[in-house]
Amino acid sequence: MSDNWIVQNLQNALSTWNDKLAEIWTLITQTPETFKDGTIWNVIKNIYGSMQAIGLALLVLFFVVGVVKTCGSFTEIKKPEHALKLFIRFSVAKIVVTYGMDLMLSIFKISQGIISKIMSTANITSSAKSTLPQGIIDAIESCGFLESIPLWAVTLIGGLVVTVLAFIMIMTVYGRFFKLYLYTAIAPIPLSAMAGEPTQNVTKSFLKSYAAVCLEGAIIILSCIIFSLFASSPPVVDTSAAAVTQVWKYIGELIFNMLVLVGTIKISDRIVREMMGL
Repeated sequence: MSDNWIVQNLQNALSTWNDKLAEIWTLITQTPETFKDGTIWNVIKNIYGSMQAIGLALLVLFFVVGVVKTCGSFTEIKKPEHALKLFIRFSVAKIVVTYGMDLMLSIFKISQGIISKIMSTANITSSAKSTLPQGIIDAIESCGFLESIPLWAVTLIGGLVVTVLAFIMIMTVYGRFFKLYLYTAIAPIPLSAMAGEPTQNVTKSFLKSYAAVCLEGAIIILSCIIFSLFASSPPVVDTSAAAVTQVWKYIGELIFNMLVLVGTIKISDRIVREMMGL
């Protein structure tokens, strides 16, 4: 690493960005069971078990309410075709609540398969690192004290923005795991609404929303792949320009690409929800 403070500041900011981007690739390929060595998942499973008992009780309630609202009289319930329909609905709802965690893990595995397919098709298994071009380093190191003063301001602001964007990006990805855990823990309650015909849309909306959270990973990894392709072709440095101009242009283009990536990751949930009509 260069001994120049300005160069070190920029390299440290890019190092933080590269570390967080590499962490995203690791997080996206992890499952809720293996995240943080499975400690959180074990707690979520216990919560799910306690919610399951409540879900089964609500299942009966939703079923009775559904029967009352959809059947005009007791005579109608005694009709074989209607009784069979009610029996099948109740049975399916009970199976969904009982094996809800397996259902949700299956949805997650499907989304992970999509992510793996995207990565293998793009032939990119890790993020490309953003590095400071040697031309920029040479231009900064050749500056005198007075010429370095505006560079300090530019690199301080640029380095701070890059670092903040890196943490915003990683926090968004961590937020996806939080949502996965929250959906899983509370799942038996919305799944139990499937027992009643008037309330079945609650279950459908819940499953679609959960699938959207799972598919956020595909949007995030696509965004990272596109950024990696940008990073593999860094901005061209005009060595004939002043050092301040070179650094300003480089940082400006770099931050613009980073803003696009972070912005896309931030709205990944909205993108998926619009695709799924939510």
